[in-house]
Amino acid sequence: MDSFLCEENMKTLIKFLLVTLVVCVSTITSRAQQNFINITNYRVYCGWAHNYPQDWLILRRFENQGKDYFLLVNPQTLQTKVNESSFYQVKPMTLTQTRTFFKKTPYEKAISKAEKQSVAIQDAGIERGMPSETGISLTADLCPSHRMLDRRIFTTLINEFQKVERPAPIALSVSGIWMLQHKQDLEWLKQLVNSGEIRVTWVNHSYTHRVSKNAPLKLNFLLEPGTNITYEVLETEKLMLKNGLVPSAFFRFPGLVSDQQLVYKVTDFGLIPIGSDAWLAKGQQPQAGSIVLIHGNGNEPVGVEDFIKLLHSKTKQIASKQWLLYDLSESVEDEFTDDK
Repeated sequence: MDSFLCEENMKTLIKFLLVTLVVCVSTITSRAQQNFINITNYRVYCGWAHNYPQDWLILRRFENQGKDYFLLVNPQTLQTKVNESSFYQVKPMTLTQTRTFFKKTPYEKAISKAEKQSVAIQDAGIERGMPSETGISLTADLCPSHRMLDRRIFTTLINEFQKVERPAPIALSVSGIWMLQHKQDLEWLKQLVNSGEIRVTWVNHSYTHRVSKNAPLKLNFLLEPGTNITYEVLETEKLMLKNGLVPSAFFRFPGLVSDQQLVYKVTDFGLIPIGSDAWLAKGQQPQAGSIVLIHGNGNEPVGVEDFIKLLHSKTKQIASKQWLLYDLSESVEDEFTDDK
């Protein structure tokens, strides 16, 4: 009788745990897809957050419909997520304290490396991931444009990689103005994500993407006098969240143009500047581990065509998994992990 009761209790416990797991997974899934449409008090917030067994670094804090949220980054994997602050044990820190606390992590090492590569007027930041990788990390910039999204990039990716790498990883650098002006294209991209065709790292590419045809680089793009970098960074993130996108820990400078002061301003937001060692439209050839740059906003068809040619030339290697696409976060993580 006692053994029967124990067995029944065990079955009840297992059933309870399974139901709880389903509820938790459902909650996490819905939260990941949530559109934060009533964001208030969005701000930079530094500190440590813990939810067993993982330590997180807090990047932002904001309110939405009466609840308090964090934008968090895993300092080991560089993956980000949004979650309610009440789920965590929290220790607020200054920026200096936070960077010291996480100094041995791939996240902090990547930021430090980007700062060391901040002197050049163009292409500052991380240019490549793990150099031994037989493949690339693909980044496509979505700058403001009156043209439609160049969907060939994504249909070709899906066709080439559907049997060996699904979802296919890609980093999309989105500007705020592009999101506002291309809502149908953005929804199409989100459908590809939701259907498991692609996996997107959403990179901050500034809000207005200021540019002048005549100004020299030192006075152009985000270096244009009067630029409010806080607005350019935070308003883009807020618009991402309103559209159901989770901002990554990366930032791409418009035109890849910056100076040392601007790089440090961006890293003060907790973001890792990413450049490229293979801007295809400029004739730069990708190497193993390259962060490849193309434009998906319709303004640079030559770069897109070069990328499609590159994929077609690698068809056999892709099929045998000898040449793959790498998630930007994972590639940068591998580059700065000591035991790789």
